Amino acid sequence: MLLFIALGLTFNAHSYHNTKFVNSANRITGGVYNTTDAISDYFHLKEYNEQLVKENRELRSKLFNTPASSTERAQLPPGDSLQERFKVYPATVIKNSYSKERNYLLVDRGSRDSVGQDMGVITSQGLVGIIENTSSGYATVQSILNTLSEINASVKNTNNFGSLRWDGNAPDVVQLVDILRAAPIKEGDTIITGGMSSIFPKGVPIGTIRDFTLDISENYYIINVALFNDMTTLDHVYIIENLDREEILNLENTTNEQ
Repeated sequence: MLLFIALGLTFNAHSYHNTKFVNSANRITGGVYNTTDAISDYFHLKEYNEQLVKENRELRSKLFNTPASSTERAQLPPGDSLQERFKVYPATVIKNSYSKERNYLLVDRGSRDSVGQDMGVITSQGLVGIIENTSSGYATVQSILNTLSEINASVKNTNNFGSLRWDGNAPDVVQLVDILRAAPIKEGDTIITGGMSSIFPKGVPIGTIRDFTLDISENYYIINVALFNDMTTLDHVYIIENLDREEILNLENTTNEQ
């Protein structure tokens, strides 16, 4: 007790000792605060991730519902600068297969979350697949790594459209077919969704051209596309609902019946 009293009197009487004591105390206190803050952040990671997913969902919803070009924006009626055509729902991948010929994912959203058949699924990096079946709380997704998958895609900044398929081999490469030989393509070009279906909006990234060859007829390219997504490590995804899908399908069916 006498020692602590003596030290206290010394620190108060000499500015040098006082400064050293305060600096040492600040370092100790700062270290304690940093440690407790790091521990607190760790236990709130799930909450922070959920907040980021929510913010990303809102941003993607705005992106999909905003006309891409200034010409399209200029053609909108006054007050309709943002027309809601797509809704975006966040989901978490529960199960994922990528080593079979017909691969599927299971996500934790279903009919009670307004998720239905033939809705698109993407990540922040790019294309994932299409909802195939739903239960009340879950849904299965036909992966783009599925030999039955066929999705409309195009070469970015061109009017060259084709079908995106998978040959059942590498999980990081898919094939774009039916691109005319006259198309001006080169290795490294970006491949995106073409917007010619009622599932995906135009412009969702898919990957880049790794290499290409001509098919047997030598009229069309077979293009190997290196995916932006790592399909083996999927976690958070976004489900896209086209609010005009039913209207589009009804019109197409009516036209086909004539």
